[in-house]
Amino acid sequence: MRALLLALAAPAAIAAQAPASSTTAAEDARLTAFLDRAFQERIALSPEAQTSLGLKTDYDKLDDETDAAAIRARDLGERQLRAMRAGFAPARLGASGKLSYRLFEQQVERARDGFRFRKWRYPVSTNGSPMGDVPAFLINNHRIDSVADADAYVARIRDSERVMRETAALMREQTGMGIVPPKMVFAPVRGDARKVLTGAPFTAGDDSALMADFRKKVTALRASDADKQRLLAAAAAAMTGPMKRGYDLMFATLDAIEPRATGNFGAWKLPQGAAYYAVRLRDSTTTDLTADQIHALGLKQVAAIRQEMEAVKNRVGFKGTLEQFFEQVRTDPRFKYPNTDAGREAYLNDARAFVAQMMTAAPRYFLRLPKARLEVRAVEKWREATASTAFYNRPAPDGSRPGIFYVNLVDMNQTQKIQLDAIAAHEAAPGHHFQIARAMELEGLPRFRAFGGYGAYVEGWGLYSERLAKEMGAYTDPYAEFGMLSNQVWRAIRLVLDTGIHAKKWTREQAVAYFRANSSVSDTDIAREVDRYFNWPGQATSYMVGQLKIAELRTKAERALGPKFDLRDFHEVVLGQGALPLDVLEEQVDAYIAAKRA
Repeated sequence: MRALLLALAAPAAIAAQAPASSTTAAEDARLTAFLDRAFQERIALSPEAQTSLGLKTDYDKLDDETDAAAIRARDLGERQLRAMRAGFAPARLGASGKLSYRLFEQQVERARDGFRFRKWRYPVSTNGSPMGDVPAFLINNHRIDSVADADAYVARIRDSERVMRETAALMREQTGMGIVPPKMVFAPVRGDARKVLTGAPFTAGDDSALMADFRKKVTALRASDADKQRLLAAAAAAMTGPMKRGYDLMFATLDAIEPRATGNFGAWKLPQGAAYYAVRLRDSTTTDLTADQIHALGLKQVAAIRQEMEAVKNRVGFKGTLEQFFEQVRTDPRFKYPNTDAGREAYLNDARAFVAQMMTAAPRYFLRLPKARLEVRAVEKWREATASTAFYNRPAPDGSRPGIFYVNLVDMNQTQKIQLDAIAAHEAAPGHHFQIARAMELEGLPRFRAFGGYGAYVEGWGLYSERLAKEMGAYTDPYAEFGMLSNQVWRAIRLVLDTGIHAKKWTREQAVAYFRANSSVSDTDIAREVDRYFNWPGQATSYMVGQLKIAELRTKAERALGPKFDLRDFHEVVLGQGALPLDVLEEQVDAYIAAKRA
């Protein structure tokens, strides 16, 4: 599911073009139907993707993690591309159909080009592993509305042993290829996995997180007491039997592989590392920017944002250097929540209040808002050690699951009040929820576009939203504005560090030192972030590259249209076609400008 989901009202730009003829409209509709069937065939390969979309087909299975499954997915995409080319002529399609044709073709071609590196991704890292992903998936995605659904949940617990076995086999194969996770991966992965196995039925005491979730869902069922007792006993047996065996196998695999991890190295250390990293940069940014170009862009952006931070520092009357101001922000108790459950709840309440503020302001900045609900939640305690600082979980299309803004509150001494607003703007409103949930609700869009994504576009919109929030009334306090700028420089630093680590052979210590010298981000977040970059080559470059393109296109439209420019129209152009590669997004904005000028 993880690989599939990562791959996965007419907007003004299209509406402004010449109206489609009945012939092209019919052909567009026929192509959309074809692409939707292709999407259904693709998700049929992934039980977890089906569940994520609110479906209950293959509800008792987890994904196939073997290489044979990856080959099946590749072959299916190639067959679908051949069928599309044989059945449709771009010249007979309207503007919307041409775009869908082009995007599907490009998606398959890029997947083909990167397929040779399918075994280069670390299946176990500080960014996640099946030992954490399977419980998180069951807790957050598997609904139990009937006894049959509960039996399917138990079946998935049992199936986790197979997933662990397949993952262990891949890790051992990778080790033979010279692909070993960095040394810092092993301890936190083990730690989070042991938390999953803490509590009943694994150990004495209160229910484990997984058992507590299953018990809560089963208790709420309309079912006999006998059925409920049977289900609870079956879940306990599945956890202490197959699931525990799977975890034990993974622990043994980690123990066997760890001695082969000689340090913390970037992609350059891997076989064909330079070529692999080039593909990762291309896919992450949807551009042909080289590592050197991205590194230089990062250095330039860090310098520019530091100047903005200097201005805020002077505004609040701080007399020391910017680095000294960073340290004050890191350590001053004024900028901390209590490291207690009450402190964590205070953070969540403040985040909810910020989201509500943005929702109230949004109609002045957007023509359409997502219909899906949005919730703010803390990351579950058993995955705090490896979960990101904050992230967004998409809603189910049928409304059964809201969009969720997750925040990692593992240590409130390392969580800064002044960053809260910008993080919430990025992950929730007007950031990922306004884009991801909205894309799922677009009418007439092929499903592969509604549920797909391009990192530079998705994360670029999230980062753009942090600055947009200021226009919407956020950051009235200069420290909150500094928090936003600290998040912005954080993403600029990513351009420097990702390329530094994977192309320029930077050490982990070098990366941490650069990060700390140029931001007020807490030491915990810095360590977590740097580890993430080591484990996920290229991904960290998507944010700033995407934001800079969206901001550039907005400036272009503002200058070209003058008084005709309407920010709500611009946002509709950006959001109204779903996620797009950056060059295609620029074409959409150019079409919008031309239509407005006409």
